[in-house]
Amino acid sequence: MIMKKITSELQRSGYLFIAIQMLVMSILPRTIVAQNDVPPNPFITHMFTADPSAHVWQDGRLYLYPSHDIAPPRGADLMDQYHVFSTDDMTHWTDHGEILRSSDVSWGRPEGGFMWAPDCAYKDGVYYFYFPHPSGTSWNTTWKIGVATSTSPASGFTVQGYIPNLESHIDPCVFIDDDGQAYFYYGGGGTCKGGKLKSNMMEIDGEMKAMEGLEDFHEATWVHKRNGIYYLSHSDNNDDGIKHNRMRYATSTSPLGPWTARGVYMDPTDSYTNHGSIVEYKGQWYSFYHNSALSGNDWLRSVCVDKLFYNEDGTIQKVTPTKGHGTPYGNNAWPIPGIIQAEDFDNGGQIIAYSDSDSSNNGGKYRPDEFVDIENCGEGGFNVGWISGGEWLEYTVNVSIAGTYVLEIRVASANATGSSVRVEFGTEDVTGKMVVPNTNGWQSYQTISKEVTLPQGTHIMRLLMGDGAFNINHLNIKAKEIVLATEEDGNVFKVYPNPVADKITIAFEEDIKRSTSLKLYDSSGVLIKKQKLVARETEISIDGLKPGLYMLHVRVKDKTIIRKVMVQ
Repeated sequence: MIMKKITSELQRSGYLFIAIQMLVMSILPRTIVAQNDVPPNPFITHMFTADPSAHVWQDGRLYLYPSHDIAPPRGADLMDQYHVFSTDDMTHWTDHGEILRSSDVSWGRPEGGFMWAPDCAYKDGVYYFYFPHPSGTSWNTTWKIGVATSTSPASGFTVQGYIPNLESHIDPCVFIDDDGQAYFYYGGGGTCKGGKLKSNMMEIDGEMKAMEGLEDFHEATWVHKRNGIYYLSHSDNNDDGIKHNRMRYATSTSPLGPWTARGVYMDPTDSYTNHGSIVEYKGQWYSFYHNSALSGNDWLRSVCVDKLFYNEDGTIQKVTPTKGHGTPYGNNAWPIPGIIQAEDFDNGGQIIAYSDSDSSNNGGKYRPDEFVDIENCGEGGFNVGWISGGEWLEYTVNVSIAGTYVLEIRVASANATGSSVRVEFGTEDVTGKMVVPNTNGWQSYQTISKEVTLPQGTHIMRLLMGDGAFNINHLNIKAKEIVLATEEDGNVFKVYPNPVADKITIAFEEDIKRSTSLKLYDSSGVLIKKQKLVARETEISIDGLKPGLYMLHVRVKDKTIIRKVMVQ
């Protein structure tokens, strides 16, 4: 029945390759291990969902109210047909079906669509579903915040109207405080406003006011409370051509501010947007968000969840998005230094080993059953082609020794304009944005390169594609200069005390260049700390590090000097 439902929905959209892709994902067995007691991300794969609003209701279940991306996408214009999902264990999720669509909204835009990020609230036996929708064809100037009600959290919703006397904004959020007072927030395009709701939950009590103190606000307001502190989270305006919205937050002792900006709690996903919610369930806090891993398309998104943790002072620890990973193609991790062919990405398929924007190998070569497009390469062998922004590939690699490397990528493009690629090791972006030039031909290859510092050991290397179309033949990662401390290097700088308990000092014999920096790795090659060095003598805190052996990498005078540091 699920397959029939998926097929009918996507056939109506005419987006056949996405239909095939989603059916494949639901039919084929996949070996994915849940990480940190949360489901593999994205955890809803039979339809496209975004902007997750999470709530725990009186029946003890966690309910999710996301928006619904419709294929084929036309930006976010066609979003419609809200569904509700719930769980009682964070692993098994129930789709309760559709609760509302644009054609149910009598005052809504005649052409439909534009059913964007919603929220839901509960008061006195009634569930209030808040949704943004334009009332006119000129959608960007006619936004209303509609309200539908039901006595059930996942069915029976009836549109009651919209909140009157509001400006044309989106992204409603309703927070009910401990005293029962409900607060309403909305915004977008850099504007965030909040105010009290009347007891009928459908009118503003007084004036809406600007939320002061937020940093780089874009949209996606969410408010929660913990230990007497109010938290307002939102997306920002970050955009470097490859990575986009980050999630930020601010705190206050009042639900309407003023707010104190606290920084970024989630870095960009592979989607052009992000929009999330934060909720506590069964004693654990969770961060909900979305990515584009299932589709490889910025406007066909999928909701995800990961655990969220607080520091003792109430600040939020950065959330690292999790996902399953594949296994090495050819069974063994690719050695570094060495050449890695682009077509030798990991086994595991869509979402796990790669994200591709269509469900066929357009070149038909080498690995024809994969979605990644592979063709014969003009330099011999094969290349990955038909690359577009938001796609990514993963490779399991093994770095023989920590140090500085030159990472080279052979690329070709007949019309690159703003094309780019980025390389990550684990969760660390090691290259930044690497611009792909126009090489005047799909098989006319040039080398782009970046100096990188890599930790020792086995890692997942991810190639994340920016905008533009290009081909990749291979990567060549070559050792530049890896130098263990010698007698001569001992005169460059001193490290003391060693062994160390709480703070270590790095003291240089001479003035240092602005490019001097350090990275500290544990014995397994995991990066623990990094920072630039600007003074001849710098004190580094190592509070909180477990006792054991660490490797200190200091980049100085065009080489990396490695010192062993023992933490007591």
